[in-house]
Amino acid sequence: MTKTIAALLAVVLTGVPPLAGNAAEPYQFDVIAPMTGGGAFIGKGTADLVSVIEGVVNKTGGIRGRPVKFVIHDDATSPQQDVQIINEIIARKGIVVTGPDLVADCGAIAPLIKTAGPVVYCGSTGIHPDEGSFMFSCGVATTDTIAASVRYFHDRGLKKMAIMTSTDATGQDADRIIDAVFATPEIRDAQIVAREHFAVGDVSVAAQIARIRASGAQALVAWTTGTPLGTILRAASDGGLDIPVVSGPGNLTYAQMKAYAGIMPREMYFPAPPALVPDTLPNGAVKKAVVDFQAAYKAAGIRPDIATTIAWDSILLMVDALRKFGPDATAGQVREYIAQARFAGVNGTYDFKAHPQRGLDANAVVVVRWDPAKESWVGVSRFGGRPL
Repeated sequence: MTKTIAALLAVVLTGVPPLAGNAAEPYQFDVIAPMTGGGAFIGKGTADLVSVIEGVVNKTGGIRGRPVKFVIHDDATSPQQDVQIINEIIARKGIVVTGPDLVADCGAIAPLIKTAGPVVYCGSTGIHPDEGSFMFSCGVATTDTIAASVRYFHDRGLKKMAIMTSTDATGQDADRIIDAVFATPEIRDAQIVAREHFAVGDVSVAAQIARIRASGAQALVAWTTGTPLGTILRAASDGGLDIPVVSGPGNLTYAQMKAYAGIMPREMYFPAPPALVPDTLPNGAVKKAVVDFQAAYKAAGIRPDIATTIAWDSILLMVDALRKFGPDATAGQVREYIAQARFAGVNGTYDFKAHPQRGLDANAVVVVRWDPAKESWVGVSRFGGRPL
């Protein structure tokens, strides 16, 4: 399996001729993405991902000679729209889907595919699919990304931390995880000196930032994604809060970094997949996968970020399953193939037997810092969040 997935990338670098026999009926691979609405910054990355990976798959033979056509369905960042889209895919007897990309969107369709296909690989790290279901989750779980982020601050000696989370389902999930992380033996000597909440639609969080500043916090865990992070950073800039800040991996897009350039704190961190920082990775299978991945995007003239990265391994894994069982594969066959998989990818070393429905744990996380001078992220931790 590892060799097969690696071969999909190698073709981009060696210039293997395109798939012969393109007259064959394309195999439809459904993609659900927020091309419009509040999550549109993710949708742009998904479109870039599809444009690159479709070429990779088809130049290596498609699905037993049939070209693959990735079809993007815009969910407009709406859980209701996601339900409608997945029902249409179910009615059409679709087998493989990547996306949607946000917790609420994935949660809306989870009950519909709990015991039957299609196989859906959700792009949100914050969703926790039931073991044995037909939903899988891309990337490292929120449980592990938060743990790695807190560990990074803790091991730097920043043990007085402030927490800021939203009042929606995403924030409530983060609060539960944060409580559990701070109760672990290695973090128990750290202290939450301020705990603030906000609604994702709030236009100002100045009062919360003022209380955090007064608390003497040495670092801020601002766990949110998208526009709300900008609201927090703007209030922190206006309020004179000058401490290191870490936020969720969903913010790792160049578009956001550009938009927040004027309000970015001096130290802005994120838990990230290894795919984004090849230069700081130890030699090994993961680094090899990342180097090939980066080369594929460079050849396409695209700088990969989280939106172009997180679903890369999962798509190649589903393609690998379809190649094994053929284009008439059932959702059950694909699901079982993934459930047994072990391989090294751009997001870390996968072991689905050890970590059902996801394959990854905290050992796949590296903490990164945004470097305005380089206009890129730089790795600042080892796998798992230990500072370099």
